[in-house]
Amino acid sequence: MAISKQRKEEVLAEYTNWLKRSEAVILVEYTGVKMKDLDNIRSKIRDTGGEFHIVKNTLVRRAFKDTGMDLPEDYLVKSTAISFAFSDPASTAKALTDATKGSEFVKVKGGFMSGQALSAAQVKALADMPPLPVMRATLLGVLQAPAGKLVRTIAEPARGLAAVIKAFSEKAPAAA
Repeated sequence: MAISKQRKEEVLAEYTNWLKRSEAVILVEYTGVKMKDLDNIRSKIRDTGGEFHIVKNTLVRRAFKDTGMDLPEDYLVKSTAISFAFSDPASTAKALTDATKGSEFVKVKGGFMSGQALSAAQVKALADMPPLPVMRATLLGVLQAPAGKLVRTIAEPARGLAAVIKAFSEKAPAAA
């Protein structure tokens, strides 16, 4: 069923808005997937702060062009759905990978992040990265480690002196 020119312009504006707001997009081929499975994928991606939409290739191709993103032509063939990562690309990619695990009907075509097109292997590598909170905690631990070692090194002579004094005080009453 054909849609009107006005509706196409509305959809194009919506696609362009999503592309501008997202930190990364992941394109997926979904041939043969049941609606229940698509809803499951949508909910898992929504939990990570992203969105998952089935798109019309011709309109999304124009939206990519309008936003200055150059994707390979083979990414926008057959049935296409796009996962938009609005906050954390790694957790959105992981949610998509987890939701489609074991499904031979869903295949990652590629994606786009930070002005560069991503291959399917790069999207998989992105999905294997730890989520943003874990990366922040790891970085914080790395930054705090030298300070903690410095504090322990500075406190060690005083701790040793306190141990000697305690041992001497316990020994003095026993000798008397």
